[in-house]
Parts: sequence; structure tokens; C-alpha cells
Amino acid sequence: MNDVKDYIRTIVDFPHEGIMFRDVTTLFASPRGFRMTIDQMLHPYAGQRIDKVVGLEARGFIIGGAIAHQLTLGFVPIRKKGKLPGAVLSEAYQLEYGEAVMEIHDDAIQPGERVLVVDDLLATGGTAAAGIKLIERLGGEIVGCAFIVDLPELGGRALLEEMGLDVHVLCEFEGA
Repeated sequence: MNDVKDYIRTIVDFPHEGIMFRDVTTLFASPRGFRMTIDQMLHPYAGQRIDKVVGLEARGFIIGGAIAHQLTLGFVPIRKKGKLPGAVLSEAYQLEYGEAVMEIHDDAIQPGERVLVVDDLLATGGTAAAGIKLIERLGGEIVGCAFIVDLPELGGRALLEEMGLDVHVLCEFEGA
């Protein structure tokens, strides 16, 4: 296996019929695949000043923690509503059928801090956009957004790029 994409398994009809679920747990389970992923996600940001790494719930915590460790930086989780103790900021966003809310501690990012946002998969971009808005409300500056997988047909990358963000992905899969 020579490419990150080689380590990602596809599960047909999960969580329901018609979905091709891109499972990165097989990538995380491989020491070589996981190391390759972290190295490739970091590469575009070499030499840039980054103050914090933000991971989006939940697989973004795994990647973000590893990247923060590698860069000797702090890690900040952005979680689903009700999962963080203490004072938080909230940002609602639209799902295919309804609404969801993401939260961040109100003291997690200081004004002017430069932030790298990471997650495993970019689909519609709703979760990432909500997280980015939270970071910006705290005064953080987004250095870039890095994802393992992009599903280009769902438009997430275009949404983030329209927001003026640098988006880096390791591989793409066609279909939802």
C-alpha cells in the first residue's frame, strides 16, 4: 500500500442504503498508514506559524491530537452540543434533515492565534464551516483546513474555498 487511499475501507450501505461509507479506522489501525497520513497532512503547512490545532468531532480528535503532538502545539476540540463542560460558544448549521450545533470553550482560542483545522472527511462542509465560524468568533485566524478524504460531489471544498480558506485533502472518493 503506497497511498493513504489504499488504507481506507469502503462499507456499502452504511449507515443506510445508498451510502458508501469511507472508513478511516483501517487507516488509523495501520502504523505505516497513520504515520503517512499525519506527515502528508502537515507537509503543506511546514514553515508556517501555527499556534493551535483544532479537531472536529470525533475522528478529527485522533488526527488533530497526533498533529498537535508532532508540532508541539496545543489541541482544541470542537464538539457536538452538550459535550463540553464550562462556558462555550455555539454555532448551529444545517444538516440534510434538520439542524446540528457545534461548540467550543469560550477561552480555547485567543485573538490573533493562528489555527489549523483538521478532520477525517469533508462532505458538505457544514461541520467544518460551523467550526471555522466558532474559531473566528474567538478571534482566531485560520491557517488552513486539512482533511484525509474529500467527497467532491457534495461541495464541501467549494464551500470552504468560497469562505476564502486554504483546503488540503489527501484523497478523493466519488459518490456519497
